[in-house]
Amino acid sequence: MGMKEHMQMMEQRRIATLWCHFANIILGLWLVTTPFTFGYLDIGPNDFDLQRLAGERSLFAVETRSLLMAWSDVISGTLIALFAILSLARISWAQWANAAMGTWLMFAPLLFWTPSPASYGNGLLVGGLVIAFSVLVPMMPGMSMSGMMQKASIPPGWDYNPSTWVQRIPIAMLAVLGVYLAHYLAAYQLGHVSSAWDPFFVAAGKNGTETIITSDMSKAWPVSDAGVGVMAYMLEFLMAVMGDARRWRTMPWMVAAFGIVVIPLGVISIFFIIAQPIFIGTWCTLCLVQALAMLVMMPYALDELVAMGQFLKDARQRGKPFWRTFFMGDAMEGAREDDNPEFAGSLGRMARNAVRGVNLPWTLLALCVIGVWLMFTRLIFGTEGAMANSDHLMGSLLITVSVLAMAEVGRPLRFLNLFFGLWLIAAPWVLAGASAGAAIGSVAAGLLIIGLSPPKGAIRYRYAGWNRLLT
Repeated sequence: MGMKEHMQMMEQRRIATLWCHFANIILGLWLVTTPFTFGYLDIGPNDFDLQRLAGERSLFAVETRSLLMAWSDVISGTLIALFAILSLARISWAQWANAAMGTWLMFAPLLFWTPSPASYGNGLLVGGLVIAFSVLVPMMPGMSMSGMMQKASIPPGWDYNPSTWVQRIPIAMLAVLGVYLAHYLAAYQLGHVSSAWDPFFVAAGKNGTETIITSDMSKAWPVSDAGVGVMAYMLEFLMAVMGDARRWRTMPWMVAAFGIVVIPLGVISIFFIIAQPIFIGTWCTLCLVQALAMLVMMPYALDELVAMGQFLKDARQRGKPFWRTFFMGDAMEGAREDDNPEFAGSLGRMARNAVRGVNLPWTLLALCVIGVWLMFTRLIFGTEGAMANSDHLMGSLLITVSVLAMAEVGRPLRFLNLFFGLWLIAAPWVLAGASAGAAIGSVAAGLLIIGLSPPKGAIRYRYAGWNRLLT
């Protein structure tokens, strides 16, 4: 495609998406009116759940928080409408300004501990839409012209494209599930509902869910930690659906941000969720479902990170400025076009394409089973104290690492399990709380982990130079 044809195509794309900025104008004006139509200032201080919340945390009066939330929406709505008008005038920074405003809308109800459930739901929904209409649907400003002109989407030396829609949609769906679950937990923390449901961990007074989300660990956050989870899942969803199938080289910064939200932050979140019995003494059913969703999505994000890293390394070797390439993208020699339509064929074919780059070696599945077994040694052997906590922690880490290693590009991570195996062999001799049976079980589990970790399992695809690391 010549430069002239490309510029014509870009102009047609801009005109076709002008409606997004008009939509943001409407959303901005909507925000200006919501404090009055949703009655932010009509909420009184006598609500029982708001009294409960005030007793648990040192907060401003209900009237003050309502007023702050009202002013936030009025000012934010005015700015969003203004930035949308500037975006129509082709002032590129205004699109990023509105993306920042959308993020603020999702965070403001947490910062002000809004007493109004309507203001929280409104901020979450409108904030997500403003971001989508600012930089997701329209062409993102600042992208490399050469990168956009090149149509190739399969990285050099790869068998497939790691940024296809069929591979990102399952992650986006799991992120939506996380939004719903975390939003429900945040509603209890903000005093919008009087109870939080938990079908399994039931006790007199507060159940497991209520105990955990009102614990000292939760209160250590200056805002609702469940609300922060809602923001993280919402941004994860938006990043999952942002960009086309070439984004591993046209939007490296987005792929990097997406990988950080899904993998390192996901691992940290899973660790704290799984460690709840150690620190708090109970579990939260909905938190466990969130942990499972995060665990499933993590291996599917690794291959795109590897492709992005290879692209940046190649650009650096060709003398391209690193940070400019990172934020603007570029073309890549050797990349080829993907001739296979993403949504053609049977559902089975699309499902197989969605899980490319991830497989289930029996050794990693066995390690996951051992991890589950370790988490239940309290019940199996009556393990107590430090030994019980150690088994629980090693089991959760073993499962997390093994699931990550199910991604073919992440297969070397399995060697981390060797350290868990060595610790399990040593633990009965340095920690208290293990019976003779528990000690034998710990040593046996450690030996099995050491034996099952080295086999690499099947590597079915090519990942250019990365295959040399998949030993």
